Amino acid sequence: MKLDNPTAQPWLQPSTYWPELSAATAALDTPFGVVSVPALAYNAHDMLRRANGTTIRVASKSVRVRGVIDAVLELPGYHGVLAYTLPEALWLAETIDDVVVGYPTVDRAGIEALGRSEKLARRVTLMVDSVEQLDLVDSVLGAHRETIRVALELNASWRSKVLGYLGVYRSPVQGVADAVALARAIVSRPGFQLVGMMAYEAQIAGVVNRPTGKPILARTVDYVQRNSTTELHERRGAVVAALRELADLEFVNGGGTGSLERTASDPSVTEIAAGSGLFGPHLFDGYSHFQPAPAAAFSLSVVRKPTPDMATLLGGGWIASGPPAPDRMPQLAYPEGLEYVAREAAGEVQSPLKGRAAAALAVGDRVWLRHTKAGELSEHLNEFAVVDGGRIVETLPTYRGEGKAFL
Repeated sequence: MKLDNPTAQPWLQPSTYWPELSAATAALDTPFGVVSVPALAYNAHDMLRRANGTTIRVASKSVRVRGVIDAVLELPGYHGVLAYTLPEALWLAETIDDVVVGYPTVDRAGIEALGRSEKLARRVTLMVDSVEQLDLVDSVLGAHRETIRVALELNASWRSKVLGYLGVYRSPVQGVADAVALARAIVSRPGFQLVGMMAYEAQIAGVVNRPTGKPILARTVDYVQRNSTTELHERRGAVVAALRELADLEFVNGGGTGSLERTASDPSVTEIAAGSGLFGPHLFDGYSHFQPAPAAAFSLSVVRKPTPDMATLLGGGWIASGPPAPDRMPQLAYPEGLEYVAREAAGEVQSPLKGRAAAALAVGDRVWLRHTKAGELSEHLNEFAVVDGGRIVETLPTYRGEGKAFL
């Protein structure tokens, strides 16, 4: 699969985009997933444009399809993978030479495999935010092992005097003093090499600033993201400068799909981790500064008509992680004008639908849906049909289709 920069954006006309995908996949039985090559290519190139020359590291949890990851990494401007578990990283590192584990690990079998393989130890970097994590690695490997590459994670959340703690609860490392103390512990400890730093600004990268029908919230998010960016750039820059006095950092990672522009403007950052923007899930529709194409979607069939003006899908309850709310349900993308029934919503086995388009749906008709979050769709499918030029050009297995369930 080659991701050439497309010259057209057919998804801007839903009345033709979705029926063309339906025609290309007419021989498939539902449920099935589709990746549109032009839409994926558009997203990949648009992310490069927004990153403005800063390298993008592919966040694998937001894809979970090796064929897509490989195709994106062929594009100049992308390099390396940010994995979400150590077993996944070891698996990917058999063919990818730069894999950073984005979260601390206590996987003893994975640590053992990493420490006993020169190839894997050269290609995989662990994330740490405490000495206890180093202790665990030592307890598994002992002294006679390969040197373990580690990156230090800085907490990028913002503490507002007015709004309180904004962001996600990740690393306990808050500033220069914390980072230097941990860095000194790493560089003075045999068997470890400090090679990088990460700071993920979730309150900037992962929160939409134009939520539908919520103008006051939109202004609040703009305020948070603007002020958090200023604070973080200053704090992250100071931490990076201090760490570079102690170690030769190969990378400083930050950001995500929603913050590519802001993170790229930080001179201390050398790369940005992003992945959700490749598939363009519907959670990312509410940003003012970019609009991803719906590159990945899935199709379900109508199996009954409980009333003449309703239609029921088989399946649909592919609910996304995060705070329970209606926006965690799959979006009914096409036909337009469909709604969930409030008391059933998206169900495990069936999803009754209403709305102006429901009456026209017959048994056997298909409905297109978009998942809330990008990579989680891959956990429900064994493969994606890859569509280009009005036909299926290949089929790519998901992690699940390759027999892998990492988390």
